[in-house]
Amino acid sequence: MKKILISFALVALALTAAAQEDPIVMRINGVPVPRSEFEYNYNKNNSEGVIDKKSVEEYADLFVNYKLKVQAALDDHLDTLSSYQKEFRQYRDQQIRPLLVPEGAKEKEVRNYYDGLLARLEGKQLLQPAHILIHLAQDATEEQKAAAKVRIDSIYQALKDGADFAEMAKQESQDYGSASRGGMLPWIGPNQLVKEFEDVAYSLQEGEMSEPFLMPFGYDIVKLMGRKDLETYDELHDKIQQFLETQGIENQLSQQVLDSISGKNEKTIEQILDEKTEEFCAKDNELKYLVQEYHDGLLLFEECNRKIWEPAATDTLSLQKYFKKNKKQYAWDEPHYSGMVYYCRNEADVKGVKKLVKKLPQEKWLNTIRSVYNKDSVMVRMERRVFKKGENPNVDRIAFKDKTAELKPYKNCNYIGVLGKMLKKGPAEWTDVSNQVVSDYQRFKEDEFVAELRKRYTVEIDKAVLATVNNH
Repeated sequence: MKKILISFALVALALTAAAQEDPIVMRINGVPVPRSEFEYNYNKNNSEGVIDKKSVEEYADLFVNYKLKVQAALDDHLDTLSSYQKEFRQYRDQQIRPLLVPEGAKEKEVRNYYDGLLARLEGKQLLQPAHILIHLAQDATEEQKAAAKVRIDSIYQALKDGADFAEMAKQESQDYGSASRGGMLPWIGPNQLVKEFEDVAYSLQEGEMSEPFLMPFGYDIVKLMGRKDLETYDELHDKIQQFLETQGIENQLSQQVLDSISGKNEKTIEQILDEKTEEFCAKDNELKYLVQEYHDGLLLFEECNRKIWEPAATDTLSLQKYFKKNKKQYAWDEPHYSGMVYYCRNEADVKGVKKLVKKLPQEKWLNTIRSVYNKDSVMVRMERRVFKKGENPNVDRIAFKDKTAELKPYKNCNYIGVLGKMLKKGPAEWTDVSNQVVSDYQRFKEDEFVAELRKRYTVEIDKAVLATVNNH
């Protein structure tokens, strides 16, 4: 019994020590938030370069709001959605999969790749050729073959007479990809190009040019621009590693590990990844809170998008009411022009467009003009929005009567027209500043939502522990 009591005492001491090392800074609806989690989030969001840095107390208020939204999402069971689970696992697995790769496995793959390059060279050097190709179709007639031979021979003669190889390639070569580079091809090794080409290329010395020769797809002239041995392993190591990473080598190696574990214990890949996430996070607080950040951030976005952002952005009646109630905050110091600048191919269409939309509301202008003028081809180009002076020279010249502004026609549309109205003191309708109104209204609804959550859930903050953040 004495031994049991001593064991219980040791456990209690260990738990007390752990609590002292990482005390609870707050509880949201009864769910504890340890100081280490709060510090992780605070430091990440107030790092060097952040313009609007917050004090610990200021950030605590924002963090509470964040956690309240996450709790609301959990209560709405958004974490059970298959779409959420799929997205969360994609983010999480980007962090977990690389940790499954055995130490030294990536290095082994880099070495294997280099050894493969070396083996494929078969003791030969790398070559950098340039060439001039006269193309021949496989079913070319004798007459076409003869014409191609005459052309390649004339090019060869010009080169022998001193013509610049790169310039001749640009002008004459029918390998248009390399022609623009003066005929230059990448560095090559054995068995990368057709045998006829490689046999000739490997027979040349650096700077030497071949005679015209026939390949399966045309006549060619090759000039060898360079020869070199394959770089050492150390010299190529970083490039090979970067290349393998673009090919997803970490994912391939981690998949091998997962397949091996799955084959031994018959667990699914997802089950193994869940277990490994728990295992790795238990050892690494940074990883634990990063994974939690993915988990909570995606939930918050889903909750806010469903409850606030999307409904607010589409509720035109409420947006209109919000704008009217807060119209003064959208006033401006200088006039703006609400309307459209348009560019026509035909001069007569400038007046035609104006007549077409004269009695229509602005929101119907673009579709109406497209249906009449751009049905078969683009005859009129348009841009409709609220313009401030200095944003468009055509609006400046025509609408703002600025004679110093220079008219700038659109490509193939040389005739310019402007339609709309001058707004001197501020927007007439919420749609004149729709982006700003939607953003402000979403923020307003979000504040309402947070206020409701603060009534729904309990929030407890230990100010004594909060005072020790980054100071213990």
